[in-house]
Amino acid sequence: MTKAEKVQFVIDTLEKLYPETPIPLDHKDPYTLLIAVLMSAQSTDARVNTITPLLFDKADNPYDMVKLSVDEIRDIIKPVGLSPMKSKGIYGLSKILIEKHNGEVPIDMEALEELPAVGHKTASVVMAQAFDIPAFPVDTHIHRLMYRWNLSNGKSVTQTEKDAKRLFPKELWNKLHLQIIYYGREYSPARGWKLENDIITKTVGRKSVIDDYNKKKA
Repeated sequence: MTKAEKVQFVIDTLEKLYPETPIPLDHKDPYTLLIAVLMSAQSTDARVNTITPLLFDKADNPYDMVKLSVDEIRDIIKPVGLSPMKSKGIYGLSKILIEKHNGEVPIDMEALEELPAVGHKTASVVMAQAFDIPAFPVDTHIHRLMYRWNLSNGKSVTQTEKDAKRLFPKELWNKLHLQIIYYGREYSPARGWKLENDIITKTVGRKSVIDDYNKKKA
């Protein structure tokens, strides 16, 4: 298989398995999505989805959010982990949105990355999922799978993102990054991985990854 054929196999397989790609984090607008994505760092989407309703019940926009103190925000979001950093970020970015952006989430990558506690991945998710602007947010699943599929060298998430954007057509990025996440969770997890269930890695995977798996199994 050529690299182009491998890429096409990945696209076709994911499209068959996941024709629909609902956004995993519950939200109602760009602001609530931004907060949910920020909260999801080193946590699970499922856990975030149990906590965001409690927070959004008190404040689902920046104007109400800054009426809460950082401590009040932290008490609500504690179960998602890293709450000291996240609560400061939520309060700080809400303040900046009011002062600089008329209370609106900017449709601009650089402006998003300037907000407290908002990194490149969070900004990319918001661009893709809130504004439908092509981006390729790389999370741990995508980083792992791009390496397993021999489509990236696994050196850094920055490199993985570059490779993904180079290999996959731009018009597919927003859907594809979600399809890969769903596939990673279901068929190609980091722990408890069964190669026999993982059709993509079995077909196009990196030889050393497959050999290593078979050695461990033997």
